[in-house]
This record gives sequence, structure tokens and C-alpha cells, in this order.
Amino acid sequence: MLSIHVSNFGKLNDTPVKLFQLSNDSMDVSIMNYGCTLVSIETPDRFGKKKNIVAGFNSFEPYLSNHPYFGCVVGRFANRIRNGKFTIDDKVYQVTLNNNHHHLHGGSIGFNRKLWNIETVIENEKQVGVKYSYLSADGEEGYPGNLITHVTYILNEDNELLIHYHAATDQPTIINLTNHSYFNLTGFDDATIRDHELQVFADAFTVKDEDSIPTGEILPVKNTLLDFKSSKKIGERIDLITDDKGYDHNYVLNDYGKGIIPAAVLYEPQEGRAIKVFTDLPGLQIYTSNWWDGSIIGAQNHPYIQYGAVTLETQAFPDAPNHPDFPLAIINPGKDYSSTTVFQFSKK
Repeated sequence: MLSIHVSNFGKLNDTPVKLFQLSNDSMDVSIMNYGCTLVSIETPDRFGKKKNIVAGFNSFEPYLSNHPYFGCVVGRFANRIRNGKFTIDDKVYQVTLNNNHHHLHGGSIGFNRKLWNIETVIENEKQVGVKYSYLSADGEEGYPGNLITHVTYILNEDNELLIHYHAATDQPTIINLTNHSYFNLTGFDDATIRDHELQVFADAFTVKDEDSIPTGEILPVKNTLLDFKSSKKIGERIDLITDDKGYDHNYVLNDYGKGIIPAAVLYEPQEGRAIKVFTDLPGLQIYTSNWWDGSIIGAQNHPYIQYGAVTLETQAFPDAPNHPDFPLAIINPGKDYSSTTVFQFSKK
């Protein structure tokens, strides 16, 4: 049976922050309207034991501290923009520099730090969910145009969590929305994801420089440490990636342009949990929590250490506005942005 439960999770400037728990007969997903954040995803293992498999906190206040984007929606533009500059119609725009002289995940106070409006609560025989909205004003973090954004989370009977993104603008602007959840399919009982098996449906990746900004070159993953075309343990070669201390790379998905396509499969063999990711976006950022240092104690009461979790961020390519050969990341008035990502949870 599908159900939805709403509760108070905290307050932001005396405004209540609401937590929505979406449930079916197998799993529970909790989302708050601050940052459109996935707070927890509780799924069963092959023995039926449920665990929370995403990084986050059990209370609201820690989300106001400095943390690595646990579970939130990032925007207007996820990932990096070189020097925080891009050009639209021969006009150069400068957005906030918040990452080594570059722009990252929407700036200093991006979508992840906003209290989103609750638009619609969805509840019927086939699905439960919630739709959020946020109006990003012209000039916010340096971006042009008034941008109205909607994010809808839906849980169905098939253990699929669907995330629908929609946006409209009154001026040409750029957009790249993603969810920044970190997954550890043991519920962090195994402190790292080294033994997790990963398959990415990508034959190529975007080459990047020392600041993790794409150079514009796209190369095959074949015969590189980035090759996950067939399922491999994440830890098998992670220690060989010295520049980034692990994986932090954008993959070029094979079947982009053909609708909602397979992007990745993540599997943990000890307890049997698995996630399949589908998207209509061109890229997938794999990041293995390379800089976690154990200083944060998460919702599972375990310290979050290096390689403690992995992200599966469906996205436009990083720095896409500055690379004409990359899929477009520009939205124009009258032509709305719309995208869907699906996380399908299972056990083996």
C-alpha cells in the first residue's frame, strides 16, 4: 500500500520545514523542502532488513552547517563553470566564484540552500509524491532571468523513485539540475563502497584539467581506469587515481537523445541491494567521496570517511555553456526545460 506522511522537521527563520515520507510496501523515502533534499531512503536487503542507504542527518539543524551537498537539488547550474563566466547572445555573464576561482553547484547560496514552496501533494493508487517550486530572481548568484523551477519526487509500486525537473524563464539563461545524494548500499555498516559493483552505460568521458573543468576533449573509457562498461568493484582501481584521490568524473552516456535511457547500475553483493539509474540527460557524474575525512557523523551514527559513498548525478556536462560541442544547457523564454531521472531499487 502506498502512503504519504507529512511532519515538521525544523524551522528556518521561524518558517516550518516540512518532511514528506513516501512509502510503499517495501521502502520509505523522506524528502524535505529545504534544498529539495532527500533526507533518507530506507530499502530492504535480500533478508528483508531495511537500512537508510543515503548520507544525511536525522535532524534539520546539521543541514544548515557546511556539508558536501547531502541529498539536495543543486542549481541553477550543477557542477562547475570555468571562472564563473559564460556567454549568451554575445553578452558575458559573471556568476559567483565559490570553488577555486570557479563556480560550483549554483554558487554560495544555490538551490540547495533555499526553502522551496510546496506546490502539490500526490497520492493515488499507483504513486505518492510531492511537487516543489522555487523562483530564482533575475541576478541571483549572477544568473540572468527570472527562473521558476519545479521539482517533483514520486514513489511508485515498483520501487522506483522518479525525479521530474521543470523550469521556465523570461530571459535566456543556463540550467543544469541534479540530485546530489550519496549512496552506500550497506547503510554505512561497511564504512566504504570499495566492494560495491558499478556499471556505467558510457563509452566515453569528458577530459578535465587540474581544477576538474572539462577541456572540451571527449575520450573513450576503454583501457583507462574509468572503464565501467562492464560491472566492476569500485575499489578495484580507485587507489590508482591519484590526482583526484578517487573517481570524480563525468561520463558521456551512450544513448543520449533516445528518451529515458539506462545510465548506471550500482550493486552491493553482501546484502544484495541494487540501484538502476535511468535518465534523459547526457551525462553522469560519479564521485566517490574522495575528501570525506570522518569529521561528520551521519544519520546512521557512523563517521563518513573517504570512499564512504558514491554519487550518481545525472546532468548536463560540466562547463557546458563554454563548449559549443557539448549538449546545450541553455533555456529560452517559451521553451521550458524538462527532464526526468529514475532510481529503481531492488534486491538480489
